[in-house]
Amino acid sequence: MINWLKSLSYKTFAHGIHPDEHKEETRHIGIQRLPFAPELILPLAQHFGKPSKAIVHVGQEVVRGEPLAEADGFLSVPLHAPASGVIKGIELKPSARGPKTEAIVLKVYTGEAQRILYGMPRDIETLTQEELLQAIQDSGMVGLGGAGFPSHAKLKIPAGHEVDTLIVNGCECEPYLTTDDRLMREHPEQLLQGIRIAMKASGAKRAIVGIEDNKMEAIKSLQAHYADIDDIKVEPVQTKYPQGSEKLLIKVLLGREVPSGGFPFQIGAVVQNVATLAELGQLLPQTQGLIERLITITGPGIKKPGNYIVPLGTPLRFILEQIGVADDSGYMIFGGPMMGSTVSFLDVPVLKQVSGLLVLNQGAAQDSSEKIYPCIKCARCVDACPVLLNPSMLGQLAAKRYYETMAKQYHLMDCFECGCCSYVCPSNIPLVQYFRIAKSINREKAAK
Repeated sequence: MINWLKSLSYKTFAHGIHPDEHKEETRHIGIQRLPFAPELILPLAQHFGKPSKAIVHVGQEVVRGEPLAEADGFLSVPLHAPASGVIKGIELKPSARGPKTEAIVLKVYTGEAQRILYGMPRDIETLTQEELLQAIQDSGMVGLGGAGFPSHAKLKIPAGHEVDTLIVNGCECEPYLTTDDRLMREHPEQLLQGIRIAMKASGAKRAIVGIEDNKMEAIKSLQAHYADIDDIKVEPVQTKYPQGSEKLLIKVLLGREVPSGGFPFQIGAVVQNVATLAELGQLLPQTQGLIERLITITGPGIKKPGNYIVPLGTPLRFILEQIGVADDSGYMIFGGPMMGSTVSFLDVPVLKQVSGLLVLNQGAAQDSSEKIYPCIKCARCVDACPVLLNPSMLGQLAAKRYYETMAKQYHLMDCFECGCCSYVCPSNIPLVQYFRIAKSINREKAAK
C-alpha cells in the first residue's frame, strides 16, 4: 500500500495496466559479457526501412568493427562486423518470425583477442549538425528500445519544424526487462554524452529524462550526476504499462498531445531511448559502428538470468548453451512478454532491435494458449486502452474482416500494439494479433 500511495505523487497517463513486473530477477545483477559464438548470422534487414547492401564477398577477412554492408538510401543504415573473422557466406537464413532473409554469415576467429580495430578518435564538438546526423547514420544506430527505427532519420527534423525538447525514455515498462535500468545506474556519463549528441543533432534546447518510479536507484544516480546541468532534467513518472510509449510519455512530461497519425516533431518534441543514446555516446567519439548490444536474458526457463552484452548475430542456440535452460522450459520471446515476438527457430540471431530474451516454462506456455471464448462485452479492454480506442469493436470488425472500416472509422492506425487489451480480456481473445493482421492487410492494399 505504501508503494502504491507513493507512486500517486508522480505523473502518469489515463488507463493502462499494472502487469507483474518480474524485474527483481535481474535488476540487481551488474552488466556481464557473453563470449563470441564460433559463427555469427547477420541479416541485412535489422531495422525499419530498406535493408543494407552487402559490400563484402565470400572468403574476405574482416576485422571487428569493419563495415560489412552499406546503407541503401536515407531510411537505411550500414552493418558492421561484430568480430574479426572471415565471410563464410551471404545467403538466406531463417528469421525470428519464420521467413528466410538474406544474411551475412561470419566465421569468427575464436583465438583472436577481438579488439575493435576499426575507427579513430574524433572531436564531436567540431561537427556541424548535418555532419553529426551523417555520423549517426554511419554508426548503424537504430532505436534499441525495440522499434528499430534509424536514429539519424528520427533526429533529422523536417524543414519548417523545430523541436525544443528531447525526451529521454528511461521508463522500461516491459515486464522482465532491466537493461535500461542497469545502463542508467552504471553508465550515466556515457548516457550524458549521447544526450548531448541527440540535442545537437535535433536542435533541442533541453532534455527531460523520464524514468518510472520503480527504478529509484537509476533516478538517484542520474539526478546526482546531472545536478549541476541546467538544461537536462530527470523526472520520475508513475510505474504503469505502457508508460514508455513515446506519445504517452510526451503527454505525461510536456502536456502536449501528438495528433492522430502525426509525429512528435509536429509538437516540438523528439524521443530517444536511453540505450540508444548511451551507445551513441560511446560510439561516435571513436568513429565506430554498432556491433553489440545489451539484452536482458531471463525468465523461469533460464538458469543464469542477467543483463548481458551480446555480439550482434549471436545465434539463440549459442546463448542458451552459455546461460543454461531449465528442463521444463517452454517457449522463447525476443523482447518482453507484452510486445515481444515468439522465436520459431533456435538458430535465429540477436538483432539490433532485440532488447531481451525471455524463456518461459511449460506452465506459462500452457496458460498463454488457453481456449478463446466469445466477447462478453465487459469493456475491460476499453478501460485499459491507453489511446482510448474501442478494442472490443475493433476485434469484432476484425473477425468479420472489415479491415478498412477498422482504419477509417475506428482509428486502427493509432493502436501501437501495446497488448493491454489482450492482457485484460477474460475471454482470452488475442486482440492485438488481430490488429496486426488488419494493419498488414491494409498496408498491402495501399501498396497495390
